Amino acid sequence: MNILIKNCHIFCDDSESPIILGDVAIEGSRLVKVGSEGALPPGWQPERVIDGGNYLCLPGLINCHTHAAMTLLRSYADDLPLMHWLEKKIWPVENRLTGEDVYWGSLLAMMEMIRSGTTTFNDMYFFMDEVAQAVEKIGIRACLSRGLVGVGGTARVGLKESRKLIEKWQGGAKGRIRIWLGPHAPYTCPPGYIKKVLSLAKEYETGIHIHVAETRDEIRIINERYSKTPVTYLEELGVFEFPVLAAHCVHLTGDDISLLARRGVAVAHNPESNMKLASGVAPVVKLRGAGITVGIGTDGAASNNNLDMFGEMRTAALLHKVFNEDPLVMPALEVLRMATGDGARALGLGDEIGVLKPGYKADLILVDLKQPHYHPRHNLVAHAVYAAGAGDVDLVIIDGEIIMENRKILTIDEERVLDEVERCARRLTSGFN
Repeated sequence: MNILIKNCHIFCDDSESPIILGDVAIEGSRLVKVGSEGALPPGWQPERVIDGGNYLCLPGLINCHTHAAMTLLRSYADDLPLMHWLEKKIWPVENRLTGEDVYWGSLLAMMEMIRSGTTTFNDMYFFMDEVAQAVEKIGIRACLSRGLVGVGGTARVGLKESRKLIEKWQGGAKGRIRIWLGPHAPYTCPPGYIKKVLSLAKEYETGIHIHVAETRDEIRIINERYSKTPVTYLEELGVFEFPVLAAHCVHLTGDDISLLARRGVAVAHNPESNMKLASGVAPVVKLRGAGITVGIGTDGAASNNNLDMFGEMRTAALLHKVFNEDPLVMPALEVLRMATGDGARALGLGDEIGVLKPGYKADLILVDLKQPHYHPRHNLVAHAVYAAGAGDVDLVIIDGEIIMENRKILTIDEERVLDEVERCARRLTSGFN
């Protein structure tokens, strides 16, 4: 469909003039004109005209790290340290998961993400065939990884399922799905298992999504086992020979940071999850200063407890100002870039999404500026980071398709999803304290 959004405020990711007033034209799945950039094809006529007055047009937000189906465990186990939370609460319930549970839990997460302006997410979990089906159904864009744990009876199964996932879904949903490999973490993946994962990554030329240096417990465990940091452990195994998105990276040495920068590893910063689990504060200012691409993620809803990237941006900006005792660090423009263009680069999609430019995919959102908290309009970038909320997103376009309009998602029955999720959650947690 040819879509013309007229007279809106457009975030152009330009430090000289990041917000311009103009039109956005979409042909098929791509942007053909943004403000004064680009040109309409000869004879081009819009099939749909949208009045963009009183709207801020942003690139769709990019959630660089989450576990979508963990919406099923939202509010189930709160106020606990990470390892106790995992071992005593989360993992026992996850042993009951079925593909149907994951389908509905993932669809709920995608509903929440779309309604809060996220158009692409990076997911690691189980039953990923069902997650891919949900992605295809609702119309979002996703990078999907089957979570791989190299100890216990599921180690071999995980590799087989990853292979099947790649062969079935790589480039699926009209190109909206990318498949990576998801070794869970250094402490759950022994060296021999990591080597098997890398062999698969080489065979299919795909990337790696992995948790790294999330807690002090992880640092201690890896040091006791291998006399290394998690980063040097992964480096010596050859993990960084591949495209890598490292989630968390909270506890790093200076040498770790230099190594990540040299190897071109991207990082997903998850401030609210790290704060809630008291994991620590990732050295994001140092990471960015070293030239490392840092995107923003929510982590799963079981440890956040929402998937709101506007809230995550605000938290990221404020956390690092107080942590560094410096109001100049993490300014609004940098944080908005982290949630858009930097997130795209972290996922290897920097030439396709994350900015509003002719030729890029038409993944964008319209934020309603008529709300009281957007007045006066001195600085719309600052408003997007410090004042915006999930409920302000009025329209979402992904791959040139209108997925949400007037805050109604057009591709699914939202009420049914809510009902199915309640049914699944009751069964999963029945009998647990």
